[in-house]
Amino acid sequence: MIYSVYEFFTTDEIERGWLISLLSDYGFEGFEETNESLKAYASGKQADEPLVKKILTDNDFKHIEYTASKLENKNWNEEWEKNFEPVVVNNRVAIRAPFHSQFHTEFEIIIEPKMSFGTGHHATTASVIELMLRENFVNKTVLDFGSGTGVLAILAEKLKADSIVAIDNEEWAYKNCLENIERNHCIKITAISGDDSYLFNSKFDIILANINRNVILQNISKWKELLNKNGILIVSGILLSDEVDITNLAQNIGLSLKSKLKNNGWLAITFQHP
Repeated sequence: MIYSVYEFFTTDEIERGWLISLLSDYGFEGFEETNESLKAYASGKQADEPLVKKILTDNDFKHIEYTASKLENKNWNEEWEKNFEPVVVNNRVAIRAPFHSQFHTEFEIIIEPKMSFGTGHHATTASVIELMLRENFVNKTVLDFGSGTGVLAILAEKLKADSIVAIDNEEWAYKNCLENIERNHCIKITAISGDDSYLFNSKFDIILANINRNVILQNISKWKELLNKNGILIVSGILLSDEVDITNLAQNIGLSLKSKLKNNGWLAITFQHP
């Protein structure tokens, strides 16, 4: 498969954040941020240039210059290996690739992301990890909604959760998650490929959703129904400008705000079921 690669040149972290949020809704499946640019990846015909131009124009980003290129699937690992450096979150969680040297932090997670989202580099993932470290996962049931690489599900097991469901509707993310589950010797994670119909009649103590604004707004009522009493919902992928919309909806359906974390223009929030 051939992937379209767009590199948007902007040093503004907020602009890069907006682009990630917008492009995620149009079939873009992976992102790389540097101090000078954002690379966005999409497969097949989902990312034709007229669409990209329209996204920029409709959202007042016409000033952002970009380049477009193609990347063969077989070269993807080589591409990210050139740039992927280990990440340490809160001095407790190290996330590294298989080819990196071992860390001696409290928790170490080995991730080979391929096209899946979730290496800890982006503020959204790092913030969820920080909020997870504040909660008690011991013997809890956990749902990782939109699991990507499986990094959050893997951390949940390392935090001694009793059982974890990791679900993603992208087949490549599901397969990547399975690989990373095995790579980290996890035995309590059930990876699911497909929609959330599998979750019917399920209940969880903790739900993790590192997605984007639109998916959160569409699903937060459903997640609330999946939570046990006193259950925890941690959501991320939220721009600071979306905070009011998310928190108002959450509180209107009966969730209470427990904590929040701001990081480079992004917001992660912990809600609690009453």
